[in-house]
Amino acid sequence: MAIMYNEKNGSFKLDTKGTSYVIGIVDEEKFVGHAYYGPRLLDDDVNYLLKTGEAPFTPEKNSRDRLSFLDCFPQEYPTGGVGDFRESAVMVRDNGGHRALALTLSDYRIYKGKDPLAGLPATWGSEEDTETLELTLVDKVLGIKAILSYSVFEGIDAVARSVRLVNDGEAPVTIERVMSASIDMDNREYDKIILHGSWARERHIDRTPVSYGVQSTSSLRGESGHQQQPFMALLEKSATQDAGEVYGINLIYSGNCMTLADRGQFDNVRLMTGINPEGFSWKLNPGEAFQAPEAVLVYSAEGLGGMSRAFHDLYRNHLIRGEYRDKKRPILINNWEATYFDFNEEKLLAIAKEASALGIEMLVMDDGWFGNRFDDNRALGDWEVNEEKLKGGLKYLVDEVNKLGMKFGIWFEPEMISPDSDLYRAHPDWAIQIPGRTAGLARNQYVLDMSRTEIQDYIFDKMAAVLHSANIEYVKWDMNRPLSDIGSAALSAECQGELFHRYVLGVYWLQERLITEFPKLLLENCSGGGARFDAGMLYYSPQIWCSDDTDAVERLTIQEGTALIYPLSAMGAHVSDCPNHAVGRTTPFETRGYVALAGTFGYELDVTKIPAEDREQIPAQVEMYHKYNDLVRTGDYYRLASYQQNRMYDCYMVAAKDKSEALVTYIQVLGRPNSHSRRILLKGLAADKLYRIEGEERTYYGSTLMQAGILMENIWGDFKGKLIHIVEA
Repeated sequence: MAIMYNEKNGSFKLDTKGTSYVIGIVDEEKFVGHAYYGPRLLDDDVNYLLKTGEAPFTPEKNSRDRLSFLDCFPQEYPTGGVGDFRESAVMVRDNGGHRALALTLSDYRIYKGKDPLAGLPATWGSEEDTETLELTLVDKVLGIKAILSYSVFEGIDAVARSVRLVNDGEAPVTIERVMSASIDMDNREYDKIILHGSWARERHIDRTPVSYGVQSTSSLRGESGHQQQPFMALLEKSATQDAGEVYGINLIYSGNCMTLADRGQFDNVRLMTGINPEGFSWKLNPGEAFQAPEAVLVYSAEGLGGMSRAFHDLYRNHLIRGEYRDKKRPILINNWEATYFDFNEEKLLAIAKEASALGIEMLVMDDGWFGNRFDDNRALGDWEVNEEKLKGGLKYLVDEVNKLGMKFGIWFEPEMISPDSDLYRAHPDWAIQIPGRTAGLARNQYVLDMSRTEIQDYIFDKMAAVLHSANIEYVKWDMNRPLSDIGSAALSAECQGELFHRYVLGVYWLQERLITEFPKLLLENCSGGGARFDAGMLYYSPQIWCSDDTDAVERLTIQEGTALIYPLSAMGAHVSDCPNHAVGRTTPFETRGYVALAGTFGYELDVTKIPAEDREQIPAQVEMYHKYNDLVRTGDYYRLASYQQNRMYDCYMVAAKDKSEALVTYIQVLGRPNSHSRRILLKGLAADKLYRIEGEERTYYGSTLMQAGILMENIWGDFKGKLIHIVEA
C-alpha cells in the first residue's frame, strides 16, 4: 500500500497489494488524465499512455483542435459543456443559465489515514492501514473546486473514491450532476455484469456484451431498489470465476443512483457511478460545499471470485462498524410469517418458550405491536405500544422472554406514515407530496419527509422511548414503499430537486443517532426485503434482510448475486415454513437450513405449529450454525457452480483465511434419471497442506482437492443438500 507523486513526469501512483492506479497530469493547463488501472506496476511513469504524443496534440501544442483533444483524452473526472461529448461526471448551471465546467489541477495532498465524509457512509481506516490522495481541481471562471479523494487499504485490492464540490466563486451555482467516480479505459470487447430483479427476486446476475453508446443501471425510487443495484462490472469475454480481468464499481449510497458504461467512437469505455441526475439539483451558494457519496473500484486478475473477495474484505474490515462487526449474531426467530398481525403476548411467549428449548437465542416481534395496527392499512407513525394487544406492556413481555434466556428484538418502519394515523391527522404536511396533486399510496402508506429535522427528531424520540423502556437488543428497520410525488413543504421552489438526496441524508442521520444512543444494539436494515441492500446501509447495520423470499431454491440465485459484492456476514437469511409463503414450494427442512447457513441464520415460522419432524431438526441446525458461523462469517468465498446457470445444482464454499479448514455447500435442485456422481473442484486451499474430509479417514493434499476434485455422490430427489467440512489433517 503506497501513494507516490512523481514530480518529474507529473503523475500519481496508488499501489495496493496487487494493483496500481495511475493518474497523469498533462499540458501546461494541467489536465488530469486516467493513465492506468490494473496489475501492479514497477514503473511509476506511464504517462505515455495518455497519448499526448500523437494527433490531436494537447492544447498547448495545438489549441486549434482543443475539442478533438477533449473528445478523446482519458479524463480522470470528465466535465460537460466544453468539448468532451461523452457522458460527463459533473455538470453545473451558473447564474446566467450556462452549463460548462473546465477542471484542471491546482493542488494535491497525500496523507495517512482517511477523513470521514460529512453526513454520508464511507469506508474508514487508520493511519497504519490506509493512505489517501486528494487532488484539488479548479474551474477558474466559476471558482468551483472539485476535490477528488482516493484511498487505498493495506492488503486489499480496492480503491475508494469520492468527490467534494466547493463554491469558492462569488455567485451561486446549481449542481445538476455529480458522479462519484469515473474511469476511462480501452475497450477489450468487454462484457458487463449488472444485478437486476424485483420484489422477492432481487440481485439476479445478468451478463451481456458492452455495445456502443450508453448502457446504464439505475434507480429513481428514492432507494437503491429491488430492481437495480448500484454496481457494474466490466470483464473480459473469457473471464470466469477464477481467471480473467474484471473491473467492478459499487456506490456506497442508499438513494437514487446510476452506474453506466459509455462505449465511444474510439472504442474506449467510460465507466462511472453516482447519484442519478434525473430529478436531482442542488443549489450551491458561495462558501458552501457538496459532498458526493463514495464509490469503490476493484480490479481483479483472478476473475469474478477475486473481485468478490476484495469487496468482501473491504466491507468487513473498513465499512461495517459497531458491536457486531466481528461477532457471531444471535439466532433469531421472527414472528412475521408465523402470525402476521394476529398475535398477543400469550402467543409470542408460547413461540419463545418452544424456541428457547430448541436453542434459538432471540425473539423478534415484527409488525403489529403499536397503535391501532391490526393490518397494514393504518397506524404507521404512532409508535406507542398497544397494551390492549400486549397485556402487561412491552417491558413485561421482554422480561418474560429474557427469563427464558433469550434476547428480544422489535420491528419499526420509521420512514412511513399511514393516512389513518394520529400522526397524519396532526401533521398531514409531514408526508412527501406535491400541492394540488393526489399523492400515490403504496401498501396504503405515505412517506415521511425525512429531510426535515423536526420529523427526524420526532421519529428518534419515539423510537428511543420504546428502546429505553425495555431490554431490547435488536431492531429491524423496514421501508416498504418507494418515494413518489416528490415535494417538500419545507423546501423552496428552487430547492425541490434536493429532496431525494436530503431524504437519504436524513435517514443516515437518524440511523447514526440511533446506534450512537444504543451502541450495543444489533440493527438490521430491510426494505420490503432487499430493496435497500447496499453498501450505504452496511455502514449503520452489519446485516440487511436479503429478500422477503425465503424459499430455499429462490434464495440460491438471490444469495449468489448478493455475494458477488457483499460478504456473507451481511446477508439476512432464515429458515421458513412450507409451502413457502412467496412461491408455494415445499423443500426439505434440512435443505432450508443449509441455504440459510450462508447468511446470518434464523427462523421465520411458528415453532409451535410446524411438523414434529421439522421441529426436531432445529437443535442440530443450531449446533451446525455455532460450529460453522465463524468460518462462514470471516472466510474467503468461492463459487463452485451456479444453479442460475446450469438450472440443476448449486455449489459454493468458504475457506478459512489461514487455509486450515473449508466448508462446501452443495444443493441439488433437480434430480435427473440415469445420472452419476459429479466431480467438484475445490478452491482456496493450500496446495501443499494435507486435508481430511470430516467423517473420512484418508487424507488429501490441497492440490488434489483443487485440481482433481472430490466426487459428489448422486442424490436421489429434488431440493436435497449436503455439507462437506474440510479440515487440515
